[in-house]
Amino acid sequence: MGRFPRLPPRLDRVFLEAPVYFVTFCTHRRRPLLANPELHAALVAFSKRAYLEHNVAVGRYVILPDHIHLFVSGDRGFDLGRWIGLLKQVLAKCVVRRSDSGPVWQRGFFDHVLRAAESYSQKWEYVRDNPVRAKLVCEADAWPYAGEIVIIDRV
Repeated sequence: MGRFPRLPPRLDRVFLEAPVYFVTFCTHRRRPLLANPELHAALVAFSKRAYLEHNVAVGRYVILPDHIHLFVSGDRGFDLGRWIGLLKQVLAKCVVRRSDSGPVWQRGFFDHVLRAAESYSQKWEYVRDNPVRAKLVCEADAWPYAGEIVIIDRV
């Protein structure tokens, strides 16, 4: 036997198709910095470019004042952590800060791979109702910072 311990299988060898990730990332100290038209436009533009140039698909998303939920999938070799880091850099430029010049983002992010038994639409219904539960709007369709960029239908 070789001198190296056996490594766990890589995700790209476990999934037949690229997985769909449910991702959440938050502002530092949960400050309400995000829900604005400029940041929304930047998220959509970044996501469209990622799809056209790198085949990274952002499906449905919701931007709340202090966090963002989105569903994303990429080809084999897609580095979710690096991609989220780039997205955070782009979006940080759109954040309107007051006197506080601390970091914009909480470190890291939460991600969950949607499995075949899970329903993208069920998870989406929960996510899209976030603005209602936060009492930002009376109905989810009234929240202006949500949508779908690419239809992800593999789940």
